[in-house]
Amino acid sequence: MKEKLYTIPVNDAFKEDCECPLCNIYKKLEQEALEYTLRPSTYMTDDRRLESDKVGFCARHVAMLKEMPDRLGLALMLKTHMEKSMKEIEAKQNESVKAASLFKKKKKSEPSELLSYVKGLEHSCFVCDKIESTFQNYLGTIFYLYKKEEFRKLFQSSKGFCTKHYGMLYEMAPERLRGELLESFITELNRMYLENMKRVHEDLSWFIDKFDYRFKDEPWKNAKDALPRTMTKLNSIL
Repeated sequence: MKEKLYTIPVNDAFKEDCECPLCNIYKKLEQEALEYTLRPSTYMTDDRRLESDKVGFCARHVAMLKEMPDRLGLALMLKTHMEKSMKEIEAKQNESVKAASLFKKKKKSEPSELLSYVKGLEHSCFVCDKIESTFQNYLGTIFYLYKKEEFRKLFQSSKGFCTKHYGMLYEMAPERLRGELLESFITELNRMYLENMKRVHEDLSWFIDKFDYRFKDEPWKNAKDALPRTMTKLNSIL
């Protein structure tokens, strides 16, 4: 039942005229996660605050949260995360002096608990974690639906994927499909990726040519929005 609940957003995403259905899914999940984070029922709940205090926010998402209306909610979450991280760092500082001295030796050593903790904070985010679990379910749903002929036609008629999500699907395929279905999926995935990258590359090339005085009176064709579409293909940015 749970898997079926994810089929509607996946089908809807593949029906949209876009350069990467998975980018669209991610963007919607991201907006939902940002709104969830700044709901009073989230940041005033003990277990949710313990979670956000522990992991904090990545630079991208804290910047996006800052632009949302509830700045008090964000301030409260940052305050207690700051208190949590200061307490953890203070407890590990004594060990850091010993670890730092080890780095001076020629033999490579393991990083100290302090350094591991600080580096861990750079790659942890309450919003990212909220997105990731649901996004993985959507990825799995693509393979679940691919076993149905109707969705395969929808899949094959899409405009492909960005490089990041192409790689994700390529990596996950052998875990979810077998035999002829796996071969068909990889073949179609590779074809769709390259064909559509070449299509967008051609549009981008014409976009550049239009800045040449020799082509200023020529029609734009499909190149007017080539730059943002290229950013989607290469950088997963909508």
